[in-house]
Amino acid sequence: MPDKEKKAPNAAPNLEKENAELKDKYLRAAAELENNRKRAATDVENAARTRAIGVAADFLPLIDAIDAAAAHAPNDVGVQTLKKACDNTLAKLGIVRIESVGRPMNPQFHNAIQTDESEMPANTVVRELQAGFMFGQSVLRTAMVAVSAGPAAKGANDANA
Repeated sequence: MPDKEKKAPNAAPNLEKENAELKDKYLRAAAELENNRKRAATDVENAARTRAIGVAADFLPLIDAIDAAAAHAPNDVGVQTLKKACDNTLAKLGIVRIESVGRPMNPQFHNAIQTDESEMPANTVVRELQAGFMFGQSVLRTAMVAVSAGPAAKGANDANA
């Protein structure tokens, strides 16, 4: 029995050390589990977002056709109602039109394909040729626009005439 009494005092520090190691392993495992849960939730969110963006992009030609019909028949109540209903549905889904006309040209949101003479400052969007759309913070499609060449360009053209 005297041997057991001698081993008991040495066993306590070993048990404390082992307890601390096990506690550390437990905390690390719990943290890793939580990180995996968060990563999985983020992956599911990103996959759903990617699918939604793909579906929304597939509808853009339909939206373009409705816009063209509304521009062609501005007094047709049915076409205008359809356009409004389409815009409202898109807004509910989180898809919004990029505001362009009168704003400075921004390559993140606009694709300038021509310049027009205008009294507006240079590089200001004067016409929207095709609507651009955003889904949350993501650009689905840039707006195709015409930008102002600026008042100086108009004056220079007048002087050459």
